[in-house]
Amino acid sequence: MAEGSAAVPSTELLEWPKKDKRRFLHAVYRVGDLDRTIKFYTECFGMKLLRKRDIPEEKYSNAFLGFGPEESHFVVELTYNYGVTSYDIGTGFGHFAIATPDVYKMVEDIRAKGGDITREPGPVKGGTSVIAFVKDPDGYIFELIQRASTPEPLCQVMLRVGDLDRSVKFYEKALGMKLVKKVDRPEYKYSIAMMGYAEEHETIVLELTYNYGVTEYTKGNAYAQVAISTDDVYKSGEVVEHVIQELGGKVTRKPGPIPGINTKITSFLDPDGWKTVLVDNEDFLKELK
Repeated sequence: MAEGSAAVPSTELLEWPKKDKRRFLHAVYRVGDLDRTIKFYTECFGMKLLRKRDIPEEKYSNAFLGFGPEESHFVVELTYNYGVTSYDIGTGFGHFAIATPDVYKMVEDIRAKGGDITREPGPVKGGTSVIAFVKDPDGYIFELIQRASTPEPLCQVMLRVGDLDRSVKFYEKALGMKLVKKVDRPEYKYSIAMMGYAEEHETIVLELTYNYGVTEYTKGNAYAQVAISTDDVYKSGEVVEHVIQELGGKVTRKPGPIPGINTKITSFLDPDGWKTVLVDNEDFLKELK
């Protein structure tokens, strides 16, 4: 009896993700030529190269790029594995998004630098928001969204999921996110849910997309994960384990320090196999210094 009752989480524990100090830190994905991608992102998107590191003993290099310092902004973490020049993006990953005051001008600038525009700027179908789509040198799609101003220009990671209600519940319960917007478009046979820690125009959101009748997607080997900060990796990891038992998913790394760096993390897959890494807030700031 005691064993069974120990498995029941306390209300306080389940409330922890909503009280925890969390924010999106970075999205990690693989590229075939680090310098080429850095050049494209800095020249075409206006990102800054924030830091770069080479780990020859592990045969990979990283570059972190974004629109502001990592202490306060969401950034991309590009990974180059020695000798690997291309990756399969798969059918599940959708796009990243960048908010800009003038989509038309940004598209002109990108085109002038040889960028691949896959959707010309203009209003969305059935709406007024002005958007465009651009493909980077590795085939990742970036949506450009017109916004007068935003504190977070790198504003979306879009992933496709097989059961939208299940995914919304998972991110609410496991990660303390809020459903900031839900849109159903039966005429185009899809629904989306925006999940985040503040309103859409204030922060980065996960855009979860459900295409009617499609329950599974290929993951490929290009996009890796998002990282999110937490004040307590162990407590957060405990919550995740309970939510996985209810809704599905898998813990891929138990909470604890990374050998050599000592930053405490835990990682897991959601019910669709999308990976999230939770990173200790204080350890992350120490790592940046």
